[in-house]
Amino acid sequence: MKVVILCGGLGTRLREETEYRPKPMVPIGGRPVLWHIMKLYAAAGHTDFILCLGYKGEVIRDYFRNYLWNTSDVTLKLGRNPQITYHTSHAEEDWTVTLLETGQETQTGGRLRRALPYVGNETFLFTYGDGVTDADLNAGIRFHQEHGAIATITAVKPTGRFGELAMDGKTITAFREKPEQESAYISGGFMVLEPKIADYLDGGDACVFERGPLERLAQEGQLKAHTHDGFWQCMDTYREQQLLEKLWTSGQAPWKKW
Repeated sequence: MKVVILCGGLGTRLREETEYRPKPMVPIGGRPVLWHIMKLYAAAGHTDFILCLGYKGEVIRDYFRNYLWNTSDVTLKLGRNPQITYHTSHAEEDWTVTLLETGQETQTGGRLRRALPYVGNETFLFTYGDGVTDADLNAGIRFHQEHGAIATITAVKPTGRFGELAMDGKTITAFREKPEQESAYISGGFMVLEPKIADYLDGGDACVFERGPLERLAQEGQLKAHTHDGFWQCMDTYREQQLLEKLWTSGQAPWKKW
């Protein structure tokens, strides 16, 4: 299946990093978080990517244009008939990457709408360029196919950010500092969509996917949740970037399935 990844947002909550590059290019272990996300999908057998560019999209273009140059051992033959020989093979050789300019100010639904002509009339995968998980992506696809809805979202429980209180009226009966997970499910951003999603993307570039389209799908019973109780982490803040970096460098990154 083709994989559409949103890569055009401003990433204002990660300003320390995104002043000079788009958030999907912020590194974890020396590789952009976007690369980690693409490796997740590739490990599940999905290697045809459509990247929706916007803010500082030229950084992403340059990364993939020079991918072999930057990741391989190289021999240069200079002179009148110059040659470049790449000596290093890598697991990304079967990837297809479409770099799609979707506009600086375009909202999430507008970016998705612009990607649909490159998807064609087929079920496809959709996510954001700032989160990783150890979820079984193909299990999410099977769930989607079994339930026959237009959209399926992987529902996750994020790590706890604040102290959790158990209360009886105004009396706190228990306190747990930063629980392992929150109690409620949220959207993990890893989705399976049908081409009919086009009917829900009204409003042109101003369409916000998380508002009108998802709200309408939910009202019509066309939005399913494939629950995942394992690891999931977005990278909205510098603290979260450092958490992911620590997991990677320690060799304990749960999302590394390759």
